[in-house]
Amino acid sequence: MKIAFAGLGVMGAPMARHLVEAGHEVAGYNRSPPKAQTWAQATGGRFATTVVEAAQGADLFILCVGNDDDVRAVVAEALPALGPGAVVVDHTTTSAKAAREMADLARSQDKFFIDAPVSGGQAGAENGQLSVMAGGDAEALARAEPAIKAYSKAIQHMGPAGAGQLTKMVNQIAIAGVVQGLAEAVHFAQTAGLDTDKAYDAVSKGAAQSWQMDNRWKTAARGEFDFGFAVDWMRKDLGLVLDEARSNGARLALTALVDQFYAEVQAMGGNRWDTSSLKARLPGPDRA
Repeated sequence: MKIAFAGLGVMGAPMARHLVEAGHEVAGYNRSPPKAQTWAQATGGRFATTVVEAAQGADLFILCVGNDDDVRAVVAEALPALGPGAVVVDHTTTSAKAAREMADLARSQDKFFIDAPVSGGQAGAENGQLSVMAGGDAEALARAEPAIKAYSKAIQHMGPAGAGQLTKMVNQIAIAGVVQGLAEAVHFAQTAGLDTDKAYDAVSKGAAQSWQMDNRWKTAARGEFDFGFAVDWMRKDLGLVLDEARSNGARLALTALVDQFYAEVQAMGGNRWDTSSLKARLPGPDRA
């Protein structure tokens, strides 16, 4: 397929690389041109200087940018350059409202918009093992799936426009609670004078087991928080979650509390620490 990819950051760059390696013709655009140039030189993809240049003649336009406003700006630029029936796939985590707006805008120009946030973090993008949760037209998604499979291990169609973003909110709610539980468990083990490695071995094979435990217990116990998805990004996502909950009536007491804990981590200077840095708020060898 002839593909345009906008947003070549820590997630987008490896995703676009997988597309090139899968044999697709990929034009890469980034708001900071040097990133796109570096990506093109490293992968053999084509460097595009503008959104319109990247989108011209593309069958599929994929983006992975920052927030609602970034998506609105990029999609508005790209749509007129795309041919009738072209599909836009947005991997940015945004509000469901923005996803529905973009789907309506694309439809008004005889094109399709799929909201398709991902889970799996930077490691998932690098290894081509992302999980994709998608909302929008099922037939349009089916046309995009052969390309999306280049960097994903699972693609789930969740329903109409916005359903992908709502599902990503479910993902972030679940992660927030699990990471807070992990932080408190490590803190308790340390405070109780246990060997944290042995405590992990004792509890990680039973009902307490989780991806977070397997991948972040030992690093959190050592006060190391440089392993991917940043606190600033998590707070952006939880803000979307809490906004949606205010409108749909969902009661998310734990999520709201964890959001405030992340605000404390930001106040400590941990904006770019990974999400397991909730442990940094609590006493232990890493924090007196």
